[in-house]
Amino acid sequence: MYQVKRISHSEFVPIRNLTYHVQVWGEPAADKTPLVLLHGWMDVAASYQFVVDALSHSRYVIAPDWRGYGQTSAGGADNFWFPDYLADLDFLLDHYAPQAPVDLVGHSMGGNVAMLYAGVRPERIRRLVNLEGFGMAATTPDEAPGRYAKWMDELKKLHRGELNLKAYEAVSGVARRLMKTNPRLGQEKANWLAQHWAHENAQGKWSILGNPSHKISNAQLYRVDELLEIYQRISMPMLSVEASDNSLELWWKGKFTLAEFHERLQSVPQVEIARIEDAGHMMHHDQPEILAALIERFLTRD
Repeated sequence: MYQVKRISHSEFVPIRNLTYHVQVWGEPAADKTPLVLLHGWMDVAASYQFVVDALSHSRYVIAPDWRGYGQTSAGGADNFWFPDYLADLDFLLDHYAPQAPVDLVGHSMGGNVAMLYAGVRPERIRRLVNLEGFGMAATTPDEAPGRYAKWMDELKKLHRGELNLKAYEAVSGVARRLMKTNPRLGQEKANWLAQHWAHENAQGKWSILGNPSHKISNAQLYRVDELLEIYQRISMPMLSVEASDNSLELWWKGKFTLAEFHERLQSVPQVEIARIEDAGHMMHHDQPEILAALIERFLTRD
């Protein structure tokens, strides 16, 4: 089993009629800028443990489980709207850092949230780090009818019980699932992650701590013109970190490329791009020491 170096504790914060679970490392102090870590789709806050352990200095670190993930409930929702993540983050920062800006790091979906939030509330962020939060392929208005129809069809599948997540006989099955998805993930880390990524249900099986409603497609189109207007307002320094494995090529098959993402990044006033070798999309699991060093250098640089 992976041996944790920095112990976290759980806090439960009332946010927008939900009780948000927040993983916290360290203690607040007047000379410490809070470091806020946002996890991605079908992940949990504890996923950042390896990176926090690899930091060279102790920091005050705040990592929420998004609504419908980990120990944060879905509040009865049967689908999720992206603006809710921005509002949840806004309330979270009001609670933890009402008077001063924070350093914000987001992975994948969390990276997309972080970039949008940084453009909408630039005064709340001191520095921004995006870990493979690429966004989505551009859409066109003619796709709207089909998108709404797909959304309603998937809602019906959910309510018929056709979109449930697989349950595992033992936590070891969850660990094997994590290693199958990410071949670079070793057994010790997988065993540790499995106990935070899933829980034992009343039937004695291990269920993933992700609401199946997250599998519902977004009913709205992805509007790149709106996105770029927000990117232009990201006024703080930004670091965009990519893995050597090209996930966009795997996911989109040419419909959305890394070159297109880099073109979008040109709208951000102050951005630099870094790359981590021998890493896949879950870079915070694959190369936590290298990632921690990159983040620290960026956050502490004058």
